[in-house]
Amino acid sequence: MHRRSCLALLALAVLPALPTLPALAADAPALLLAQVYRPGLPLQDYWVSEKYDGVRGFWDGHTLRTRGGETVAAPAWFTAGWPEVPMDGELWAGRGRFSHAQSIARQQQPGDAGWRQMRFMVFDLPGHKGTFDERLPALNALVESLGQPWVQAVPQRRVATDAALQALLHRTVRAGGEGLMLHRGASLYRAGRSDDLIKVKTHEDTEARVIAHLPGKGRHAGRLGALLVEMPSGQRFRLGTGFSDADRDNPPPVGSWVTYRFRGTHDGGLPRFASFVRVRKDMPAK
Repeated sequence: MHRRSCLALLALAVLPALPTLPALAADAPALLLAQVYRPGLPLQDYWVSEKYDGVRGFWDGHTLRTRGGETVAAPAWFTAGWPEVPMDGELWAGRGRFSHAQSIARQQQPGDAGWRQMRFMVFDLPGHKGTFDERLPALNALVESLGQPWVQAVPQRRVATDAALQALLHRTVRAGGEGLMLHRGASLYRAGRSDDLIKVKTHEDTEARVIAHLPGKGRHAGRLGALLVEMPSGQRFRLGTGFSDADRDNPPPVGSWVTYRFRGTHDGGLPRFASFVRVRKDMPAK
């Protein structure tokens, strides 16, 4: 049997009548999702890696898809020779280049020039039945067997203390990175949000779906004043800051997903000091 095949087998309030919207499309891949870091976690149990600011990519063994389940129309050469083994990762164009990565990943007619700047940063093997400690060497061997410079295994390391973690976080952010990820070594790959995967950032952010456009007043009269958005929990709130003039003139469509930044939550679970960051075009609009 070919060496690559052997390794692949081993790796194996405004509109109250609106219904609550589903979080993702029905055919979206069942992915491992991250919780937010909190001090006191047993860091000795976790691997640490950079959090890449790109588009989540899931290779199901035959097709490359986004977190929302949409097919990524990558050039044939980009996925040529990939194994019939699921790979979870990030389509990444480099630090500070999220917009480029999102634009390229959404192209229906892929162009080589844009894709030559993209990398698939592989961080897990969903089909592997072992713990992350066991999946990691299988992942590294699988990526090495491909021999493609645009497919890379995400480097993993250990840190012993919260102080060391925060120092690494600030070095990463100063260098243009988005943050860090913690992956529990003893964990199996399980879909959904849990402490098996933790994101560490200098701020908190997450996604919500746009329910309605609320009209502006004063200098914003005649254009967007705020978005009414709905969290996956079904809770709704007004998102009114963080928009450029261009955003207010051409607001995110109703049904689309947006990323917002916030600082903690109120007792009822709504975000405090929420501010718009960007539209998530890799998540399906409704």
